[in-house]
Amino acid sequence: MASLKFSVSLDTYDSNKFHFSANPSFPIINSFARVKPINLSRLDAESWDIPDSNPVAENIKTSWSKDSGGLESSNYRNDIWRRFQVVKRENRKDPNSKLRSARIDNGPEEKIYVKHFDGELDMNEYAMVSELSVERCNAILKDLERSSDSKTMRFFEWMRENGKLKGNVGAYNLALRVLGRRGDWDAAETMIQEMSGDSNCQVDFRVYNTLIYACYKQGHVELGTKWLRLMLENGGQPNVATFGMLMSLYQKGWNVAEAEFTFSQMRSFGITCQSAYSAMITIYTRMNLYDKAEEVIDFIQEDKVTLNLENWLVLLNAYSQQGKLQEAERVLLSMQNSGFSPNIVAYNMLITGYGKSSNMDAAQSIFRNLQSVGLEPDESTYRSMIEGWGRAENYEEAEWYYNELKGLGFKPNSSNLYTMIHLQAKYADEEDAARTLDDMKKMGCQYSSVLGILLQAYERAGRIDRVPLILKGSFYEHVLVNQTSCSILVMAYVKHCLVDDAIKVLQEKHWKDIIFEDNLYHLVICSCKELGHLENAVKIYNQMPNKKPNLHIMCTMIDIYSTLGQFSEAENLYLELKSSEISLDMIAFSIAVRMYVKSGSLKDACSVLETMDEQKNIVPDIYLFRDMLRIYQQCGMLDKLRDLYYRILKSGVTWDAEMYNCVINCCSRALPVDELSRLFDEMLSRGFSPNTITFNVMLDVYGKSRLFTKARKVLWLARKRGLVDAISYNTIIAAYGQSKDIKKMLSTVREMQFNGFSVSLEVYNCLLDSYGKEGQLESFRNVLRRMKESSCASDHYTYNIMINIYGEQGWIEEVANVLTELKESGLRPDLCSYNTLIKAYGIAGMVEDAVVLVKEMRENGIQPDRITYTNLINALRKNDEFLEAVKWSLWMKQMGL
Repeated sequence: MASLKFSVSLDTYDSNKFHFSANPSFPIINSFARVKPINLSRLDAESWDIPDSNPVAENIKTSWSKDSGGLESSNYRNDIWRRFQVVKRENRKDPNSKLRSARIDNGPEEKIYVKHFDGELDMNEYAMVSELSVERCNAILKDLERSSDSKTMRFFEWMRENGKLKGNVGAYNLALRVLGRRGDWDAAETMIQEMSGDSNCQVDFRVYNTLIYACYKQGHVELGTKWLRLMLENGGQPNVATFGMLMSLYQKGWNVAEAEFTFSQMRSFGITCQSAYSAMITIYTRMNLYDKAEEVIDFIQEDKVTLNLENWLVLLNAYSQQGKLQEAERVLLSMQNSGFSPNIVAYNMLITGYGKSSNMDAAQSIFRNLQSVGLEPDESTYRSMIEGWGRAENYEEAEWYYNELKGLGFKPNSSNLYTMIHLQAKYADEEDAARTLDDMKKMGCQYSSVLGILLQAYERAGRIDRVPLILKGSFYEHVLVNQTSCSILVMAYVKHCLVDDAIKVLQEKHWKDIIFEDNLYHLVICSCKELGHLENAVKIYNQMPNKKPNLHIMCTMIDIYSTLGQFSEAENLYLELKSSEISLDMIAFSIAVRMYVKSGSLKDACSVLETMDEQKNIVPDIYLFRDMLRIYQQCGMLDKLRDLYYRILKSGVTWDAEMYNCVINCCSRALPVDELSRLFDEMLSRGFSPNTITFNVMLDVYGKSRLFTKARKVLWLARKRGLVDAISYNTIIAAYGQSKDIKKMLSTVREMQFNGFSVSLEVYNCLLDSYGKEGQLESFRNVLRRMKESSCASDHYTYNIMINIYGEQGWIEEVANVLTELKESGLRPDLCSYNTLIKAYGIAGMVEDAVVLVKEMRENGIQPDRITYTNLINALRKNDEFLEAVKWSLWMKQMGL
């Protein structure tokens, strides 16, 4: 047994302890059962107010005097029932009459008129007169309390109206029992206030114990504590029964805080309740608070508590559970020296403790010596030995005790079965495991639970591939007919790549539920996707018997095919889904869009978005909005970007940092600079951090708008957050270059170098372009020289700048040298190069060479653009070739340029 639970029992009563005659209906202490939880409730001979349904309760209650309004004795109760028998005999005279009345004359002072209905008192038929004495009212109230709560409370109200409750604690106690059973705690609290107020009753522990007992029976922990606190606030002093009930209540629910408070109150009053000590130790042990449990053990010695058998066993259990077996053995020896005979429960605790400590030699020794102390191993003994050998990973020993347990007619518990199946998964063959499964079925375990345990055991052992060999016969038949078990098994097979076995189960299943089957296939395919087993997902999808279009399954497969790069398969599924009668939702459109983006077909992605816009009920989420922004940006669709931005603002979607970054980056050319600036400031005010790209975009936006103050602020902020890079400096240097502010451009270059960034090719190009356009050719040549010294290779942009600057000066030889250098570097002239050359030839008067360049462009696969023809026409006009200029102009119009 893994652990022993101790609980306070209120079902039996020790008559010797209380010096009353034994009656099985009164709470006494249970003797310790061999395998059941140990009951640790023993209440001293203190008065405990309990319901009168228990006849022995009459012997416990203190007799009330006539002056206090209580009961004199039980003689009156017998007398009144003898009088009621007269009524019953009168009724029997007329068998056809269900209702008879009788007049009971008890002298000149009191007359009671009662009616009897089928042998039961009916309060409605009492001819209640104010002359009834308090004693007789209490007797009537007690009889009603045993049969009807509602009649009890109505009669109680009658007693209040007729002044029968002054100092009548007994009547209030009966009413509180009813309220406790009903759970009407507010009314109970009001009644207690009434007792101490208008009724002038002495409210002591008996009143509160009545309510605490109701809380104990109903398991109301907080309310039980409430009544204890109220008792203490009103100056009441609890007794042993109070603490016994409360500590038992806390032990049931493992309520540490309430138990600690109550236990401390018990010790402060100097009350010794043996069951309370046991309950406190048991709670701490169960919660693994072993240090605190040992503190309570010290309190037992300090408070000089006389230990009973329950206390000894609790101490033994506390030490055994925390592995202090030497202390546990000393407790066992002390228990025996105190006169307690050997107890199998105590030895079982020791065996359990040694098993948890993996000291099975000691456990085995105790087991073999049981007979020498006059004990026989019981069911719990064998169970504990099985668990101990299971922890020691010794399958042979565990199997021997398991077989002995069954051979003696005992049944293994769930923990034993769990231990055996885990050992068999590691060390045994399939036949042993199959026998354990049969034992589980014989014990009534549900098939789905057994299947879960089996799969968990073989999964831990790394032998899940052996499961198909174990699941045979009726067990496998159950899997085929039960949807839950079938799903559990299929998911386990898929998780461990046993796809063929999973498909076999799905093909052989007996249940038919199309919706459940589709959901199961979808779950299986999604599991393969999450595990990265995409090929398995495709295999399972192709084996599906029902290929009727299913939105969720097909969307998942589109995503899987896209990940595998099988875009034709993915597109076919999308087109099939689109042509079906199924309405695509937002997720389906998102998956289709991403599929086309991955395949590089942005045009088709835009087509999907157009189809989505036709369905007015589709509202994109934040992820789809971001995909749309990126697609429109890459396609250069500025109008679409602008419209989408204002649509996002109206959608009410919650913006996060990624959304701000995406909008600013994608819409930098579509939105006015003021709107971009507002977005950027809003992002910062909401505590979101821009990324490096966003900082660079804002630098570019502010630079092109010549808002250099804001640009410098953005650069400072990026540098402060450690997000500045070479592109940041390139961007702001280019902006200064475009505004022809060479001084600030050079200052930023020096700052760039100071902060550890080397001068990049982009910066050299900016310097070349600025010096060239300003006519500072000496500085232009110095930059070229520095480029060569730093081994910075030129790109197309560098050569085009040089061609443009030399061409503006009419230096054709330098232009030719640059063109030669361009070709020698392995580069070929691009569209910009040809356009610049045509312009240079026009300035130099080399019109025919300019025309030849257009022909050369076409031969090299470069299509002339509007700038090409414009430069050529300007060259012809400058050289008085007006007729040719007109011809090229007409050709340009004919081309739609």
